[in-house]
Amino acid sequence: MKTKHNADVAIVGAGIVGLAHAYMALRKGYSVVVFERDEFAVGASVRNFGLIWPVGQLPGVGLDRAMRSRQHWLNISQQAGIWLNQNGSLHLAYTDDEMAVLEEFMDLHGASGFAVRLLAPEKISAMAQAVNQVGLKGGMYSDTECTVYSRQAIRRIPEWLSEKYGLILRFGKQVKDVAFPQVCTDDECWKVGHVIICSGTDFQTLYPQLFDKQHITKCKLQMMRAQFMSHIPALGPSLCSELTFRHYASFSKCPSLPELDARFDLENSDFKKYGIHVLVAQNAAGELIIGDSHEYALTHDPFESEYINALIWGYLTRFLETNNLRITERWHGIYPKLVTGALEMIVKPENGVTIVNGLGGAGMTLSFGLAEEVIDNL
Repeated sequence: MKTKHNADVAIVGAGIVGLAHAYMALRKGYSVVVFERDEFAVGASVRNFGLIWPVGQLPGVGLDRAMRSRQHWLNISQQAGIWLNQNGSLHLAYTDDEMAVLEEFMDLHGASGFAVRLLAPEKISAMAQAVNQVGLKGGMYSDTECTVYSRQAIRRIPEWLSEKYGLILRFGKQVKDVAFPQVCTDDECWKVGHVIICSGTDFQTLYPQLFDKQHITKCKLQMMRAQFMSHIPALGPSLCSELTFRHYASFSKCPSLPELDARFDLENSDFKKYGIHVLVAQNAAGELIIGDSHEYALTHDPFESEYINALIWGYLTRFLETNNLRITERWHGIYPKLVTGALEMIVKPENGVTIVNGLGGAGMTLSFGLAEEVIDNL
């Protein structure tokens, strides 16, 4: 016989989206229970760079949401004892057309809420000593980006929410049925005032027919971790270059981007075929998190491509000194992605139930800002 319990809000999924909604609901004074089918979160929320990346969002809803999320991250990291580095980001240019895109970004968005400035090569050398200086034309520094170690943060946040706010944790408990106002696992039924489903790529388990109607797919990404073999330099800002310019929406309106995009396709069309853009971030231990690729399908094979890894590493050597590095770990992650390009999917399949999904690769950047809006509108 199933035991019966009560709570104001039930949240399905303990990745960053679910935890952000739990945090916002708890701050409102709601009693909250979080269900996670695994004994700890093992999905996309721990298989990423750990980057809070406002500079990739378009001015307006996306950038505003990212900046509010950033502030929540700062508050949570301080209170929960989570490592967070306010290190910013550095976009590097090695050709005239790449530099032109950065200059256009400044012209378009310099007064739109971004904290960006152009840097000459000598300034970059002082800020980030590991950057490859050969052929460097300049770069754009953004002050707003932060780095957390996602494997630590996603484990610590639910513990802290339980300690501080009394969050009820149900790890290793898969929700089998939602029949509002009841949420049931194998051995428990909870009567709740609202259900928020943040189940990530497991979107076929609950309300499968509803998800069949959504414009949503799954993105597979490949990443790696590298360790310095001798001295461990501070990387400084998280680093990226041209491939990242054409990945994020904030660069999409730069007039020179199509020409730059075409040039890169002529040089190697596989970068676009496998959705590769290359970022590098440094974690608390001084290791580098490197990636990534983007392949879209509802079902992905479980194997990683060494060809894709080689493309990522080869491009990394273009802007980072890698002689002192060795790869210590490779992995892939899978996250839900809306094919329409929308920032999120919010669906209410029945009274009292809200599904939040489809944040794509921006979950760490947007989740707290989005959760603030969702909980305010309960």
